[in-house]
Amino acid sequence: MENDSKKNNWQEKLHEIIYEADTKVGKLFDVVLLWLIIASIALVMMESVRDYDQKYHDFFNISEWIITILFTIEYILRIVSVKKPKEYIFSFYGIIDLLSTAPKYLSLIIGGGHYLAAIRALRLLRVFRILKLARYVGATDNLSKALKASRFRILVFISAVLVICIIIGTLMYLIEGDQSGFTSIPRGVYWAIVTLTTVGYGDIAPQSAFGQFLASMVMILGYGIIAIPTGIVTAEFTKLNPKNVSLNTQSCSHCSAENHKDGAEFCYNCGLKL
Repeated sequence: MENDSKKNNWQEKLHEIIYEADTKVGKLFDVVLLWLIIASIALVMMESVRDYDQKYHDFFNISEWIITILFTIEYILRIVSVKKPKEYIFSFYGIIDLLSTAPKYLSLIIGGGHYLAAIRALRLLRVFRILKLARYVGATDNLSKALKASRFRILVFISAVLVICIIIGTLMYLIEGDQSGFTSIPRGVYWAIVTLTTVGYGDIAPQSAFGQFLASMVMILGYGIIAIPTGIVTAEFTKLNPKNVSLNTQSCSHCSAENHKDGAEFCYNCGLKL
C-alpha cells in the first residue's frame, strides 16, 4: 500500500509538471519545450539550405538527434504520468507528440525523412496553455461547430461553383481555342477556377474581345462568390452565441481532460478531484 501511495505521489508530481502550467515548474517545463520545438524547426529549415548543410551538417545532425531523444523521453514521461495512457496516446496532442519524434528515426530508413520534423510546429499550439489563452478554445469549438452545421450548404455551394466553372471553361474553349492556350475543356476549366478565385496566374489569357468580356464577368462574379461561404459560416456562428468563459490550464490526471473553468475543483469529464 505504501509503495502504491509513493508511486501515485510520484505520478501526480510528474503530471503536474508536464501537463499543467499553473505552477512555476510546470510553466518552466512548457517554456523549455517550446524553445526546443522552435530550435528543432529552425535546424530543419537551415539544413534544407544546401550551403549551410555542407558546412554544418554534423552540427545539424547531432543537434537534431539530441532534440529527438529529449522529445522521446518527454513522450514516454507523458504516458507514464497519466492513469489512462490510452486517453493521451490517441488524443490530438498525443498523436502530434508521437509524430514529432518519428521523423529522425524514419531518416534511418527513408532518406530525407527527417525533414518531416517540421510537423513539430503543431506542438507550438501548447503556447495557448502557457499564456493562459485557453479561454479562446471555446470560440474555436464554436467555429468548428458552425463549420459542421453549415457543411451541407457549403457543399451545395461548391458543387454549384464547379458547375459554373465547367460551363465557363467549355465556353472559353469554344471561343478562344488552341491559339490562346485553351487546348482542351479541362484547360478551360482550370482557367475558370483560377480566375473565379481571383488568383490569376496569367499563364492563360483570352485574346478575343468576347473572351475578355466573359473573363471580366467571371472576375466580378469571383468577388461575390468568395463572400458567400463566409456568410454561411458566420450565420451559424452567431446562432451559437458563445459565452466568454475563462478556462485554466489544469489537466485531469485520470482522464487527461483539459480546459476546466477557473476555480473548478472536480474534473468535468470523470468527476475526479483536480
